[in-house]
Amino acid sequence: MSCVLALDQGTTSSRALVFDATGSVRATAQQEFRQIFPEPGWVEHDATEIWATQAGVMREAIAKAGIAAREIAAIGITNQRETSVLWERDTGRPMANAIVWQDRRTAPICDALRAAGHADTFRRKTGLVLDAYFSGTKLKWLLDRIPGARERARRGELAFGTIDSWLVWNLTQGRVHATDPSNASRTLMFDIHRGAWDDELCALLDVPREVLPAIVPTSGVCGTTTIDGVEVPIAGIAGDQQAALFGQACHAPGLAKNTYGTGCFMLLNTGTRAVASGNNLLTTVAWTRAGGTDYALEGSVFIAGAVVQWLRDGLKILRSAHEVEALAASVPDNGGVYLVPAFAGLGAPHWDAYARGAIFGLTRGATGAHLARAALESIAYQSADVLAAMQKDAGITLAQLRVDGGAAANDLLMQFQADVLGVPVVRPKVLETTALGAAYLAGLAVGYWKDIAEVAANWQVDRTFEPSMPREHVARLLAGWEKAVERSKGWASREPGHR
Repeated sequence: MSCVLALDQGTTSSRALVFDATGSVRATAQQEFRQIFPEPGWVEHDATEIWATQAGVMREAIAKAGIAAREIAAIGITNQRETSVLWERDTGRPMANAIVWQDRRTAPICDALRAAGHADTFRRKTGLVLDAYFSGTKLKWLLDRIPGARERARRGELAFGTIDSWLVWNLTQGRVHATDPSNASRTLMFDIHRGAWDDELCALLDVPREVLPAIVPTSGVCGTTTIDGVEVPIAGIAGDQQAALFGQACHAPGLAKNTYGTGCFMLLNTGTRAVASGNNLLTTVAWTRAGGTDYALEGSVFIAGAVVQWLRDGLKILRSAHEVEALAASVPDNGGVYLVPAFAGLGAPHWDAYARGAIFGLTRGATGAHLARAALESIAYQSADVLAAMQKDAGITLAQLRVDGGAAANDLLMQFQADVLGVPVVRPKVLETTALGAAYLAGLAVGYWKDIAEVAANWQVDRTFEPSMPREHVARLLAGWEKAVERSKGWASREPGHR
């Protein structure tokens, strides 16, 4: 067996990567798919398009690598986590478009559950806050609105899943309906302490247990798929952020990473202890392997790299996302401009589903370059908010932050991130850590890699960004950011029928 195949199904594109035993990329293929915005605050994907693009790039990556199916030791899957699909078991046909993790339509459901006094129950069992971000209220919304869906679900005719479940179902031609704890722990229906679906939580959301997938280990064979007549094991499933934590070799408590993708997600490994957050962070399952469960503290920022896409597609001040660094660097500072990218509300540590994007500090002297710089800085500021909460919860001071994701290649952003955090930011040579983590989890399950020490040895530093900005200047910048965030909160109406 010469390689492991990773399927990396993200928010804006489907990707497939082939890795060798050193953790090096042998081949990669990528295809974007449509983003559907039916109403303000709503975000959807066509699940059939997700599967079509993922299947297409899988075959393309195998062809590019020049390998035969028999040379693939295993397949690892990593995915956008909370995006929710409901489909017919008999036909595999989705009942509606997938509701994406960024979607805000279920905020009133969360409000009602909080008003009924259930927030503590959800927090205690799931480690999550009651927010539209998570899958459970999305599933409830679908079951409420599709005629007959809840009864069909009770009869076992429908299947629910996050994107990992949808891919496994299609890869196995409907033989396997499963998810792993890293994804299940993002649904509001999974007890992270018992490692099982919870009847009380399902009842609060009016979700029939029959619709839910089986729970399988993050690292372990759960089924096989046929490629060119060869049965290849599916041996790893992990939500994208947990996969990145594993791929960054953050295998021990106290190690943390930040992934700069569509959103921005900072995770701190807390080992076998599920640390309850007192600062609006999430307690989540990191992974299950070899019979044990590791946990993480997570801070979720909804809009990170997506703000650069907005500059390109919405404002059209960029031709490509790669131009943002040069444009932002063409001015010495932000010129007093702050951009709060609350396009999908605010995530950790604010959790305001009714916040909206805002720009402050505009003057006649403000330019597109200042806006580009403010956009990049907003990514770093949001991460600084999360790290401050994380250090309070865990009672530690981080020695370094490991970074990955597309925007981690932006030197200006990484230096500014180190400056505002006041800790070194370490970028590895392989930035494909999300897909790499999925590959490692799958490869370990089938013996392609011997143990985690072997995969950790593959991790190598590309560059370390040391903090250099005077702390008093950082304090002034953060004070401006805090003021801007406060003014963006609660913008959207909470009243039904008003937007």
